[in-house]
Order: sequence, then C-alpha cells, then structure tokens
Amino acid sequence: MALADDDSRNSATAADVGTRTAPEHPAGIQTPPPELGAEGPAVPRWLVGLVAAGLVIAALNLRPAISGLGPLLEEVRHGLHMSGTVAGLLTSVPPLCFAVFGGLAPRLARRRGPAPVVLAGMVAITLGLVLRPLAGGTATFLAATALALAGIAVSNVLMPVIVKHWFPDRVGSMTGLYSMALALGTAGAAAVTVPMTDALGGSWRIGLAAWAVPSAVALVPWAVISRNHAARTPEPEAAQEAAPGTAEGAVPALRITKSPTAWALGVFFGLQASAAYITMGWLPQIFRDAGVSASAAGVLLAVTMGMGVPLSFVLPKLAARMRHQGPLVLALGVCGLVGYAGLWLAPAAGAWAWALVLGVSNCAFPLALTMIGMRSRSNAGVVKLSAFAQSTGYLISIPGPLLVGSLHDLSGGWHGPLLLMTALMLAQMATGLLAGRDRVIEEGR
Repeated sequence: MALADDDSRNSATAADVGTRTAPEHPAGIQTPPPELGAEGPAVPRWLVGLVAAGLVIAALNLRPAISGLGPLLEEVRHGLHMSGTVAGLLTSVPPLCFAVFGGLAPRLARRRGPAPVVLAGMVAITLGLVLRPLAGGTATFLAATALALAGIAVSNVLMPVIVKHWFPDRVGSMTGLYSMALALGTAGAAAVTVPMTDALGGSWRIGLAAWAVPSAVALVPWAVISRNHAARTPEPEAAQEAAPGTAEGAVPALRITKSPTAWALGVFFGLQASAAYITMGWLPQIFRDAGVSASAAGVLLAVTMGMGVPLSFVLPKLAARMRHQGPLVLALGVCGLVGYAGLWLAPAAGAWAWALVLGVSNCAFPLALTMIGMRSRSNAGVVKLSAFAQSTGYLISIPGPLLVGSLHDLSGGWHGPLLLMTALMLAQMATGLLAGRDRVIEEGR
C-alpha cells in the first residue's frame, strides 16, 4: 500500500505474497507470468490501464453493502420487524459469508481465471443490492444480503491476485491504491446513505437500492477484462498449490495447523474483524440512542471508516520495518479502549473524538495483512497462511456483533455490550503480541 527498491523490500502486505525473502531479493518483485513477460505476447497498454481502473471501481463497491446499512439499521429493523438479536445476526452475516465464500475463490480462479470470477462477484453484488430492498421479510432480506456478500467475498480475496498478476513490479503501490479505494467506499457509503435516502424520498428501501448503481458500473471494465486471454489464465500461485512439489516455492509438507504463530494470527485477525463489524453495524445506533441525529451518526461512522484511507497506506510500511509489530498492536488497541470508554461516559458530547480513535483502532486490519505476509518465507507459504488466518478469523468474528445485539436487548442499554467489546479488545491485544513476534511458520513456531 512503493516503487523504490527499499520500499519493495519492506512492504509486506498479504497481497505482497512471499515478501519474506532474503534482503538481496526485493520483496513483492516476482517473475512475471507468461502473458506479461518479455517472452510472451505484449499486453496492450490500454488493457493494463483498464485493469487498474477496474481495481479501483471494484474496491469502491466492496463495502457499501455493509457500511451503508448501519446508518439505516433502525429503519430496516422497524420496517421488517426485526428484534435486536436478529439485527445482530444481520451484522454477523458479513464475516460468515467471507469465511464460507472467500474460501471458494482460489479454486474458482484456478478453473476460470481470476478476472472472470471477479466479474461474477460484481454481478452477485449488484443482484444482491437490487433484491435486498424488495424483501418483504427478514429471511428474504438476509438471503439477498448473503448474495451480495458472497460476491464481495470472492472479489475481496482475488483483488490481491489481480494486482500480483498484472502489476508484478508494482505490487505495493497498486495494493495501496486498491486499499485506499476500499476505505473510501466504506466511508463514503456511511456518510452519504442517509442524506441520499432523504433526497430520494425517505424510504430506506430506495436508499439501499441506490448502491446497486455504482456496482453495476463496475461490471463494464471487468466484462472487457474477462474477455482477454491473459485475464482468463489461471493464477500461477494457485496452480502451484494445486500441484505441490511441481514448482519452486511449493510447500507440500507445511502443516499450517501445527504452527502457534498461524493460530495467533488467525485469532488476532478474527478479533480485529469482530471489532470492525461491531463498529460498522452498531456504532451509528449507539450514537443515535445518545441523541445524535441519523445523518450525523452516518457521518461519524464515515469518519471512523475514513481513518483507514491514510493509515492503510502508512501502517504496512511502518510495520514491515519493525522486527516485532507488538508496539503497533498495543497502540491500536489502546485507541479502541479509549473509544469504548468515551462511548460509556459521554457518547454524544465527545462523539467526534470517539469516532476518530475508533477509526485508528480499526486499522488493525491492514496490520494483520502485513503480519500475514511477514510470517512465511515462501509464496506458497503465505498463500496457505493467508487462507488459514482469514478463514479462521472470519469464523471467530461471527458471534461478536450477534452478542452485542443480544446484550443490548437484555440490558436495554449499551454498557453491557461495551464491556464485551472491551474484553474482546484486550484479547486482541494479547494475541496480536504473539502474532507480531519475528517468527515464520516454516520453523514450526
């Protein structure tokens, strides 16, 4: 999320698969795939530019289905007669879909190529966003939401693959561009949904349906990209993993579940994801219950999500230069604890401050991706570690938002949920310290 050789050596996001290399070999600079190499047919410059534009447009559409719902959650609950527990289930659907459908993405990419699968993901997002506002009951609403999230899941997993395939010598800079677009889409949806809904007549159904328009726009570049032969070629890293031992860098003997570091990363990833989805799903409601208007609550969530725009660019570079990422884990965790304390003591009076510090805390996500990239020496090892940590982590994150909704229903307030959120943050800090140690999974640690 650096074109210079020094930056390439130190940039270690999960997209920079295999960044744990010897110092004399710049990280993230991989041998170009045949389609892009000097020995293969030249790829038109316009197509490369279209891929870059497609990455940005797709990234902008990977979070509005989630962050655009939070500011209208109260209206959706009333309109569909949802209980707090069911609404909590709704906020738990994203990590569940990411864990289930995201795991299918590498297999689909091996068979069809990454770009066609991303196109299918964009189609699923668009259909889900169109069908969701038409729902007459909770079950239909959840099903349409799951469809959109399935598209988000496969697209999200394959974005780093697209970057590495088309921009092998610019992985860091293109990952930064994609990450910032994702953060902008998240923050923009949170800020714009309520004013846009009011401008369109005040119906939450129309407000949610409007996000299908930009997702439909994303279909255009990916339809063109998918028709190109180079875009349809199966992803080389996935092919290596499918046939272990057939290429250098394959690690067939690696037992990922035997590594304490892998488990620490998985738990850390899950706890930070839980905190993020609790914030995305419930923070606007906490502010609204404290007397903040719906539109202001949406803007506050946008501020929280928007902190990821600059920090997602800076944190991975900073973390990659550290032998132990524990200090960053602690700093982000303390910001989260300060935000929770503020929501307990003065949720409305200090709303802007709490939104800012919680936004900083939410940047544990790019930090987790960076640590995944640093905890293995080989490309195939990072692929396995990333798949394990993310699938395990998203499964771990599922109960958090649901428990927050249930505790709010039982207690009638937010003190109980905030205590739970504090306990989860302390656990996140502890596991992050373990995950941040300078170790690699090939050493069996």
